Amino acid sequence: MEKKADGLFLDLVRSRYSCRSYQPASVEREKLDYVMECVRLAPSACNKQPWRFRVVSSEEDRRKLCQCYNREWFATAPVCIIASVLHDEEWVRADGKHHGDIDIAIAVEHLCLAAAEQGLGTCWVCNFDAELCKSLFGLGENEEAAVLIPLGYPADEPKEKKRKSMEEIAG
Repeated sequence: MEKKADGLFLDLVRSRYSCRSYQPASVEREKLDYVMECVRLAPSACNKQPWRFRVVSSEEDRRKLCQCYNREWFATAPVCIIASVLHDEEWVRADGKHHGDIDIAIAVEHLCLAAAEQGLGTCWVCNFDAELCKSLFGLGENEEAAVLIPLGYPADEPKEKKRKSMEEIAG
């Protein structure tokens, strides 16, 4: 068994999991604002911040979003956030490498960890119909819906996380 180090951040990371069942309770505005402020402060390549986060909470919009990812558990979340990359704003390295996907990943993980700190559950959803999402929510021409993040109070329990050993990932 690996020795567990102490630390608030490490405890937070250990507690965060992919929540796939949510209580019907709404998320308080203060908590949602806190989470979104953490997203706003996320770093990005050359500080371009090439993203857009749409908070979807109305019953009508949540039903529309379920057309893009039709799973029973997904529909239980009282809030869902559409995280989009703005390709015309992303930094591009000299060799042509686009960094929008990296930047959105950093910001989404800020969102997930901030939500966990507030007692909320989240789950990264990448297997959805991005073109339908773009159409239903009127995303811009150079905007790509990259991740859907359901958000709410968990109604399930975390499952054990299987992680590679330190020796397998660091050298």
